[in-house]
Amino acid sequence: MAVLNEEQTMLRDGAKAWTQTESPTTKLRALRDSGSHQPFDPAAWAEMGAMGWAGVIVPEEFGGSAFGYLSLGLILEETGRTLTASPLLSTALIGASALSLYGSDAQKAQWLPKIAEGVVVTALAVDEGPHHNPARIALSATGGKLTGKKTFVVDGDVADLFIVAARAGDGISLYLVPKGAPGLSVRHLALADSRGAAEVTFDGTPGELLGAEGQGAEPLEAILDRARIGLSAEMLGSALQAFEITLDYLKVRTQFGQVIGTFQSLQHRAAKMFTDLEMARSAIEAALEALDAGTGDVRAAASLAKCKASELIHLVSNEMVQMHGGIGMTDVHDAGLYLKRARVTEQLFGGAGFHKDRYARVLGF
Repeated sequence: MAVLNEEQTMLRDGAKAWTQTESPTTKLRALRDSGSHQPFDPAAWAEMGAMGWAGVIVPEEFGGSAFGYLSLGLILEETGRTLTASPLLSTALIGASALSLYGSDAQKAQWLPKIAEGVVVTALAVDEGPHHNPARIALSATGGKLTGKKTFVVDGDVADLFIVAARAGDGISLYLVPKGAPGLSVRHLALADSRGAAEVTFDGTPGELLGAEGQGAEPLEAILDRARIGLSAEMLGSALQAFEITLDYLKVRTQFGQVIGTFQSLQHRAAKMFTDLEMARSAIEAALEALDAGTGDVRAAASLAKCKASELIHLVSNEMVQMHGGIGMTDVHDAGLYLKRARVTEQLFGGAGFHKDRYARVLGF
């Protein structure tokens, strides 16, 4: 486990206390059952902004605290524990990263203070099919006008600003498109985990260039790697909470006159989960620290973290359901919520198979 400084410890402890009291899984259930298609509670997002969470990686001159990616990862881990629905990943991490790294002075001044305050939501529009594959971007940009479609855009149904990857000539360009732009239409997508996503269509929609025209491939990968690492931190939190709930159940459930946690086969399965949790944590924290230090191959670190996180959450969510038996199959228990969230996050920004292949290519195999 990474050695935390005093500020990071306070940030983690504050996030743990807030998520457990103000954003337990009952809040996600209420959101799901409301039928409103609202992907998160706006009041909770505003409170996150007030607590400074939305500005953790935003430079100080734009209203943030510049505490770094490890600090934001600690918060994401705690929100993952309680399945907190929020645009923290899409906005405080992805949007803030894209603008901080590649935005012009004017773009930074326009959007970063709003992100830090928690008053806007950003969404990264990359994928155009059922599987994550940035190499197959077909949405076109001609003269700054975008034409095409993006799908499974996280928080796209409520986004104030889209960061769009488009093919311009022989290269990739990134564009900023605000909500309400001409030719922009958004359709809500219902996902298994009850979180927000959208299909976004561009019909000659004007976009503002982010970075250099035709030179967006490497910036896009850098933004995606930050998204993958941040999501992995959230997945670690979800897997850890699912494991702890399951472990507590093994200690109290009796069968054949014995506590089931005394059965050796279940002990072995619990030990396997614990080992995988620690391995994943090591990979994820190393990736977060690499971002902050600006050293090492972030591409390899990101793919390793996301692969480990995907395999981990798949295993733990399955074991949570199986070890709880019949009650694990009911909606009354939270096991189903963790299982559904696991299946979505496993594939978001690339599944284990995608990142095993990418990791090998990055290392030259």
